[in-house]
Amino acid sequence: MRIIGGNLRGKKILNPTDKLTRPLKDMVRESIFNIINHSQDEYVELNNAKILDLFSGTGSFGIECLSRGAKNVTFFENYSNSITILKKNLDLLDLNKSSTIIEKDVFSINPTQHNLSKFDLIFLDPPFKDSKLNQLIEIIKKMKITYKNTLIIIHRNKKISENICKDLIISKEKNYGLSKIIFGKIC
Repeated sequence: MRIIGGNLRGKKILNPTDKLTRPLKDMVRESIFNIINHSQDEYVELNNAKILDLFSGTGSFGIECLSRGAKNVTFFENYSNSITILKKNLDLLDLNKSSTIIEKDVFSINPTQHNLSKFDLIFLDPPFKDSKLNQLIEIIKKMKITYKNTLIIIHRNKKISENICKDLIISKEKNYGLSKIIFGKIC
């Protein structure tokens, strides 16, 4: 796996060592960044942006954001094997100063305990079999960590049919192989 854009373009990212971590494929990542760079409704100015990467795994999405000029990425991950690789990736790429790793279950987010402020982009990549997506969207809304134009990007399996709660206004859905990428904003 490699970084596909920005000042770290071409640098290698360490892969997971087991099958429990499902990294975001390069093609899907590239498509997401093309959309957020060129789409009117899903546009995010990454330069100096604050990013929240939930279920971050080995960090490919957040690291890509940092390579493209994001000011800070907060990584949430609780799987120890992924955390080990995430830390190695951040060390190898010298990104520790612009990164925060919170080693907890995403569903235990506490904005006051973790000093979470508002984010310009929130990326959610829960395990495909995880069925608590709406609960997570509700938690994000209650925490008030989004601006009016904060973009929420969700990675899901395209075969899974979900009724996403009304708290997320979906602006676009795209399918790539087995992946479905959902773009929206909290209302």
